Amino acid sequence: MATLEDVRDIALALPGVSERVNGHTGEPGWRLKTGHIAWIRGATGVDRRQLADLGRDWPDGPVLGVRVASLEQKDEMLAAEPEILFTIPHFDGYPGLLVRLDAIDRERLAEIIADAWVERAPVLVAKRWLDERGLA
Repeated sequence: MATLEDVRDIALALPGVSERVNGHTGEPGWRLKTGHIAWIRGATGVDRRQLADLGRDWPDGPVLGVRVASLEQKDEMLAAEPEILFTIPHFDGYPGLLVRLDAIDRERLAEIIADAWVERAPVLVAKRWLDERGLA
């Protein structure tokens, strides 16, 4: 089980990431100059109605939104880890998915956040970071 503090620690350890509170929701998000990599995502009334229409419910516990590389990657991740990852109609056509923090371990969460960071980070910064970790 991962926590908001785990998200914060993981995200802020990545080069160039800052935390900002969304003025509309009051929830934190983590971003680079190029955009968000992760954000706490609560359910709206529309989300709950749309999920109910699909025979689904919003999960209990905190939910994190994250960017992914592509819609194809999103579909692959959702199929591989349905107990941890999910999507909602609001995210249709958007390269992002939702993570159940109460169902994921810290190590897997760190991988997902790092992948989101790589997608948004400047190419040379991301390459250097990956090279330093033997991941390139």
